Amino acid sequence: MLTTAGEGDVLTVPDATITVRIQGKSTGGAYELFEVDAPRGEAAPPHRTPWPKAYYVLHGRMAVFLDGELFDLSPGDAITIPPNASHTFTVHTPSVQFLAFAVGEAMGAFFRDLSGNGMEALGRHGVTQ
Repeated sequence: MLTTAGEGDVLTVPDATITVRIQGKSTGGAYELFEVDAPRGEAAPPHRTPWPKAYYVLHGRMAVFLDGELFDLSPGDAITIPPNASHTFTVHTPSVQFLAFAVGEAMGAFFRDLSGNGMEALGRHGVTQ
């Protein structure tokens, strides 16, 4: 399935705007792809998600805190986040844009619930601190 520039569901979550670029239903539930635009500052507090994912930075700079280590990411850098690893990110430039790849369909379901219902969505999707 093709998603062209400007297409995709746009979701607003507390720390970013997320555009769904490839839905899990288009991949038989194998993976999803999101374009994340986040403003300067800290994102959510460190948390754990039950799904694996990877980030690939398109523009801007961000620091990813992953299981006690800090990684500085610039355009072209990528990082993998294993399931249940403690993680968060901080944006160091006016904004950052990155791709988030996730295995399965859980991350998309979480983003949709978070966008519509706020922080009460955390527990329903196995997101813990």
